[in-house]
Amino acid sequence: MFTHIVFFKLKDRNNTKKAKELLLSMEGKISFLKEIKVGEDVVHSQRSYDIALITKFDSKEDMDNYQVNPVHVNEVVKYLKPMLEGSASVDFEE
Repeated sequence: MFTHIVFFKLKDRNNTKKAKELLLSMEGKISFLKEIKVGEDVVHSQRSYDIALITKFDSKEDMDNYQVNPVHVNEVVKYLKPMLEGSASVDFEE
């Protein structure tokens, strides 16, 4: 199993609901995306990001294919990126 985690910092926290909806819209649309979870930060410390995305794939190759998948690129990244102040990611094999 390959896990891809992304933390998002929004320019405006008022966009949290829309950002979460965009991320969750991938569920069931990308066959090699085995699991998706989206969570909103509840602590709001100086170090916090606003949203966490946790996705799971069978392999790194599947995650690489996800990165260029039209649903991910054209339906999510295209609309999410302008909302972001920044992001960070962690990828690992289990």
